[in-house]
Amino acid sequence: MDKVQEIVEKQVLTVAKAVEDKLDDEISALDRLDLDDIEVLRERRLQQMKKMAEKRSRWMSLGHGEYSDIPNEKDFFSVVKASERVVCHFYRENWPCKVMDKHLSILAKQHVETRFVKINAEKSPYLAEKLRIVVLPTLALIKNAKVENYVVGFDELGGTDDFSTEELEERLAKAEVIIFEGESSRILSKSKAQTKKNVRQSSNPDSSDSE
Repeated sequence: MDKVQEIVEKQVLTVAKAVEDKLDDEISALDRLDLDDIEVLRERRLQQMKKMAEKRSRWMSLGHGEYSDIPNEKDFFSVVKASERVVCHFYRENWPCKVMDKHLSILAKQHVETRFVKINAEKSPYLAEKLRIVVLPTLALIKNAKVENYVVGFDELGGTDDFSTEELEERLAKAEVIIFEGESSRILSKSKAQTKKNVRQSSNPDSSDSE
């Protein structure tokens, strides 16, 4: 037991030393900067912030930041052409689709870089056939006007309707249809064992159904 503890202590010291060395290097690099270097870095940062503000403004003008209903098939094509990243929920009026709605409403506000929309599959027969939409809910994950991936039903989300928003967020991130930057990447800092947020409001939920 003492031997194991000794090994663990050595490993901890090694990691601590590596972190300390890295910090020392970063501090040394900062110490070597002169006023001109600092001004260049400041200007670069300001330009980055300006570009991000412009992007955000454009996204918001296109309807990003909210979860909206597409009224008809024609508008679907306008939406996917206007935004680089789109998550489109093909739904019908049932419990599983309402569960998906709740999570997407949250994510739409958190990820303004992506347009979150939904369209009634039963009123969109051409799209449903073209995109082979059978199980509802289905999310079409669209990048640069092309459907690159799908989330079909709840199979990839634990197979039940009590999955968390974070689980869906992680699935969308894997498909690279949403972007994580800095502290917004809550997925990376949270365990899958995190307490699930139960969005149930009914004691008699249905499972995902097929058309």
